[in-house]
Amino acid sequence: MGMRVPFIAGNWKMHKTASEAEAHIESLLPQVSDVHGVDVALCVPFTDLHVMVGSAAGSNVAIYAQNMHEEQAGAFTGEISPPMLAEIGIDGVLLGHSERRRLFGETDRALAAKVSAALDAGLRPILCVGETEAEREAQETERRLRHQVREGLSRVPSHRLADVVIAYEPIWAIGTGNVASAQQAQEAISFIRALLSDKAVAPSGGPDVAPTVRILYGGSVTAGNASELLRLEDVDGVLVGGASLDADEFSAIVAAAVGTPEA
Repeated sequence: MGMRVPFIAGNWKMHKTASEAEAHIESLLPQVSDVHGVDVALCVPFTDLHVMVGSAAGSNVAIYAQNMHEEQAGAFTGEISPPMLAEIGIDGVLLGHSERRRLFGETDRALAAKVSAALDAGLRPILCVGETEAEREAQETERRLRHQVREGLSRVPSHRLADVVIAYEPIWAIGTGNVASAQQAQEAISFIRALLSDKAVAPSGGPDVAPTVRILYGGSVTAGNASELLRLEDVDGVLVGGASLDADEFSAIVAAAVGTPEA
């Protein structure tokens, strides 16, 4: 990983009421409070954000939203803007999760606007990319990742690439119990890093910042497989789904990152 600090992010999806969220963070914080050299974040539903920001204040756990609109304000019923998140102390936002793409029709073009808007608001975006099972079987993985990465980061200047976290989540592994093999994960994430290097150098001719960008693996991550994934050369952390709902298991995944070179 070189200079990159490991990053463990949990995505609760549509789980936990505010009271359940508060009970969870009260259980989690004592288990991760002594962890150093690892960034930890929880991506929680909108209704949990206020209580989580308050409960996590002063701790080493960052609180992220799971989505946002790219506009500052407007006639977008049911949406949340970047300033709304920033004002209540949110640290970042998860963007482009495969469920958002598949179920709600989010496009790479829309995500490009969201990533840029998040950075402008002082929020750290996690941009999710990944291929379907059909695309992998058709040997279309690299083509799909190339399009998602280049389009999603098209409005990010090279000097700000390191402020974006990329999460590679093979869609066929999300919530299925199927995890990409170590070789599959490393190959895909190494390819993404090469794409970032191309983007960093080509527009400006400046230094290659790709080695500073953190890329996570996501897809049926558990305490049992996290260590193997975190040992991979280009994997800088994990995006955890179902396992993040259990404080004990999530803290075990965080602990697995302590043994990585930066921790």
